[in-house]
Amino acid sequence: MNWAGLYTVLSGVNRHSTAIGRIWLSVIFIFRIMVLVVAAESVWGDEKSAFTCNTQQPGCNSVCYDHFFPISHIRLWALQLILVTTPALLVAMHVAYQQHQEKKLLMLTGHGDAKHMEEVKKHKMRIAGSLWWTYVCSVVFRLLFEAVFMYIFYLLYPGYQMMRLVKCEAYPCPNTVDCFISRPTEKTIFTVFMLVTSSICIILNMAELVYLVVRACARRGQHHSNPTSGKGSFYGHKHSSEYKQNEINQLLTEQDGSLKDMLRRNSGLQEKGDRCSAC
Repeated sequence: MNWAGLYTVLSGVNRHSTAIGRIWLSVIFIFRIMVLVVAAESVWGDEKSAFTCNTQQPGCNSVCYDHFFPISHIRLWALQLILVTTPALLVAMHVAYQQHQEKKLLMLTGHGDAKHMEEVKKHKMRIAGSLWWTYVCSVVFRLLFEAVFMYIFYLLYPGYQMMRLVKCEAYPCPNTVDCFISRPTEKTIFTVFMLVTSSICIILNMAELVYLVVRACARRGQHHSNPTSGKGSFYGHKHSSEYKQNEINQLLTEQDGSLKDMLRRNSGLQEKGDRCSAC
């Protein structure tokens, strides 16, 4: 998989994230994706070929391997990382939408030059309003995906430990046979490491969720205690996302109204011209 492409997409979200969100993204790429790509894939590279059973019965090795390893650790971790990082794309799309709205506002107000457009791309979006809800939903989904995959690992591999010797009696094995797993200690260490980093990510997501809720409550309490500040003041109101959206809608409405008036005048002039020509 091309993890570099995923990093390029999520690095744009990192600029608009909280400090805890930036730490979470660093843990994802340094301690999970890099470890998965650099070390873990080589450890599980001979997983199927090195799994041996003390029998020559055709198909017994494959059936026993499928019984004890229904899904590869590498593929399960890759699926986990993809699903865990996907909610961050919701934030990226929301930020892109808000930037598009700001660019449209600048063009309607006559400030659509390249300098102002570049400033819209560079400035950090404030996590408030609808963007706050999108960000909170993405954190909640990340928490759910992490918890679900940890539970799946527990169901598939009880105790998160790779056994050196497993006994298999599945068909077509003639009887109960002994099967041996390659490098069980090394695989156990990597499994525990990946699960510990997943637990750290869960803690970071919970901390970020609490931080977002507390900051939103504090902002609302400050607004009620001092209604002249923030959005009540002209500057805060002028730069709020709600005001920008309302201004965009108003400008679009005025533009549509002027366009309708022009069409109405043109149709009236055309009718007068037709009458004069008829006379």
